[in-house]
Amino acid sequence: MNTIGHFIDGAHVAGTSERLHDIYDPNTGAVQARVALATDGELDQAVASAVAAQTVWAQTNPQRRSRVLFAYKALVEQHIDELAELLSREHGKVLADSRGDVMRGLDVIEFACGVPHAQKGEHTYGAGPEIDVYSMRKPLGVVAGITPFNFPAMIPMWMFGMAIATGNACILKPSEKDPSVPMRLAELFVEAGGPKGLLNVVNGDKTVVDAILAHADIKAVSFVGSSDIAQYVYAGATANGKRAQCMGGAKNHGIIMPDANMEQAAKDILGAAYGSAGERCMALPVVVPVGEGTADRFLEAFMPKLNALRVGVSTDAEADYGPVVTQAHKDKVESLIDQAEAEGATVVVDGRGFTLQGHEDGFFIGPTLLDDVTPDMATYHEEIFGPVLQIVRASDFEEALRLPSEHQYGNGVCIFTANGRVAREFADRVEVGMVGINVPIPVPVSYHSFGGWKRSAFGDANQYGMEGLRFYTKVKTVTQRWPEGETEDSAFIIPHFG
Repeated sequence: MNTIGHFIDGAHVAGTSERLHDIYDPNTGAVQARVALATDGELDQAVASAVAAQTVWAQTNPQRRSRVLFAYKALVEQHIDELAELLSREHGKVLADSRGDVMRGLDVIEFACGVPHAQKGEHTYGAGPEIDVYSMRKPLGVVAGITPFNFPAMIPMWMFGMAIATGNACILKPSEKDPSVPMRLAELFVEAGGPKGLLNVVNGDKTVVDAILAHADIKAVSFVGSSDIAQYVYAGATANGKRAQCMGGAKNHGIIMPDANMEQAAKDILGAAYGSAGERCMALPVVVPVGEGTADRFLEAFMPKLNALRVGVSTDAEADYGPVVTQAHKDKVESLIDQAEAEGATVVVDGRGFTLQGHEDGFFIGPTLLDDVTPDMATYHEEIFGPVLQIVRASDFEEALRLPSEHQYGNGVCIFTANGRVAREFADRVEVGMVGINVPIPVPVSYHSFGGWKRSAFGDANQYGMEGLRFYTKVKTVTQRWPEGETEDSAFIIPHFG
């Protein structure tokens, strides 16, 4: 059976520890490979390689760094089918979702290609008598990215794309559940002309995460995962003097006003709630119909679409979504459905116990719809992270506005309405970081920035866009004056620009 090691200094390195983690095929439930969990020594090896590479890379002019990223983008596009198949095999997403995973990561790589313009500093001529002031954005050095299982292509590229473009080296610690795509992305970076050691992949679990947080040569940590772990990583990184941006969980709400286009809302919510088996932090697991009769009209439009959903293996081109990532995660989602039912929710459509003929041991959960959910239920407050949609009915706009605003998570929210004034007021007042207006999954494009509020994000900087550039750079400001005349000790050195 194949054992996946690490990618250090441009080459594959077999793990030296005897600790291995099983990698499953979610479609069959079988173990298909194992990944070696790194030791502190292997992290040290990766960091040493990154330090050496970054010293040279930081002195490389921005346009040459950009050319490497352009070549990388083109190479990943050539391999997109290979990457999608590899991703689906370990994660369980259907191929269309896996291709989307890669493409959304490439959007950020594309933005990072323009960093020579974005990273320019500021200049004031004549700030004082014969005094000029200018600033420059310098790379931090070696940074680390700790990424989750649900987007093994997109989120790594969010992190290392911006980090490398701005002159840093990156240590990537992907999820041990599906590490093969991040490993392949690192291989392709070297193939595209990226310096060896600039992008290293160290596979591991909490042991290597703790080592990353403590390592003196790692200057910043970017993390995406559950809120409890995000808070842990943020606390550990900042306690050791590192910059940190740590994105956590979510419980995104879809508010349906009485004047909404109900057919469009039903279609949009179907994909947002059940796409990728609900395993995404920008999924839409809560729908809030507002006013008397709105829930009934929504269900009338929604139920035929829900009943037509097709669950299948990840290679089934007709499937709307595939299995969840592991048996443990399947058990967790189904236990939360049990809990919701015990709390008094009405199970309108029950996905527990779903099996697929010929794949009875796969990690499949059928689409689940829960009605009569109330804000005092524990399962309303928790992130289910599966193909489960909860309906919370609101009597009026103010009640609907309070639900996402008062929730512990503040990642994303959307409102379906035909009234521009209502939409404008909602966008202004709701206490959530990313807002969609008739857009169910409001993930910002790559030249804006991604980030939530409250327990959905720890730290002051968002992912990618100009926020990402600011996170991975530090400002140096120079105040200069050139007095007239020459001293006896003046020496003239003619600089050489290569």
